[in-house]
Amino acid sequence: MGGIQEIRTGRHCVFVMHVHVVFVTKFRHKVITHAHLTHMEEITRSVCADFACETMEFNGEDNHVHLLIDFPPKVAVTKLVNSLKGVSSRRLRQEFPDLVRHYWRANKLWSGSYFAGTVGGAPLSVVKQYIEQQNRPA
Repeated sequence: MGGIQEIRTGRHCVFVMHVHVVFVTKFRHKVITHAHLTHMEEITRSVCADFACETMEFNGEDNHVHLLIDFPPKVAVTKLVNSLKGVSSRRLRQEFPDLVRHYWRANKLWSGSYFAGTVGGAPLSVVKQYIEQQNRPA
C-alpha cells in the first residue's frame, strides 16, 4: 500500500478503516515458532478475505501476534477477531500436533482476550514499522 491510504468504497459508503489487533497465547505460553507464524499469516489472509478485509501487516513473537487489518464498516471487529482466533487455533493445532500438548485441557491456542485499536492518530507507516520490527522466534 505504501505511504498512501487507499480509499475504499462500499455500496453506500467510502472509507479508510484500519485496526491493530493483538492475540496472546493461552497462559502466555511461549510456543509460537517461525513456522507457526508463517502458517498463521496464510490463515489470517484467508479469513480476512472471507470478511472483505485485507491483512496489511502480520508479525509476532513466541507468545503473541500482531495484525494490521484494513476492514469495511460492515464488519464487526469482534466477529472478525473471533473468526481469526477460532480458525487459526483449530488449523494450527491440526497442522502442528506439537501445539496440542500445551493445550490439552483448554483445547484452545489463544487467550479469550485480545487487543484491538483503531489506527488513526499514528500514521499507518509508524504502526506498520512497529509490527515489522516484532521479533519472530527462531
